[in-house]
Amino acid sequence: MLINSERLILREFIVEDWQAILAYQSDSRYLQFDESYNRDRADVEDFIQMFLEQQKQLPRIKFQLALILKAENKLIGNCGIRKHNFKSSEAELGYEISPNYWGKGYATEAASTILKFGFEKLKLYRIWSHCIAENSASRKVLEKVGMKFKRKLAKNEFFKNRDWDTLEFEIIKDEWLNQSDL
Repeated sequence: MLINSERLILREFIVEDWQAILAYQSDSRYLQFDESYNRDRADVEDFIQMFLEQQKQLPRIKFQLALILKAENKLIGNCGIRKHNFKSSEAELGYEISPNYWGKGYATEAASTILKFGFEKLKLYRIWSHCIAENSASRKVLEKVGMKFKRKLAKNEFFKNRDWDTLEFEIIKDEWLNQSDL
């Protein structure tokens, strides 16, 4: 699977992606809102293997894709959409971007591209996502792609020896179709 956007290529993962993923997932800025620990090559290879296995599933319900920056031909993160079962008309959107590429609109571009894929190709009715409440940059990405705040879940996640609130966002297909600026 290959999806093009203005500045990104969204493609299937390959085993050789481990170095780029390890580089950004080891960055202290990335780890600020992530439950990850100090990963090593084996951890990241297992992470990629999970996506490789998802690629083989039929019918496929999980589409986590590597984000390749066209200008540099470099992996800068990943973005995907996951249905909980084949019959579901709903799915969860998720993304992560290398901190070296934050603030440049790549997460917004990737999320917008995946929303289009979800609504047009997967024929979804509703797509939702969540973020740590303190992660204002991620919240802004979800708002920029037209997702609406649904609810706050208090102390919904536990990592780094503390509880974290999460915010849930959603967008319905009709709302997505009515957006003129995306």
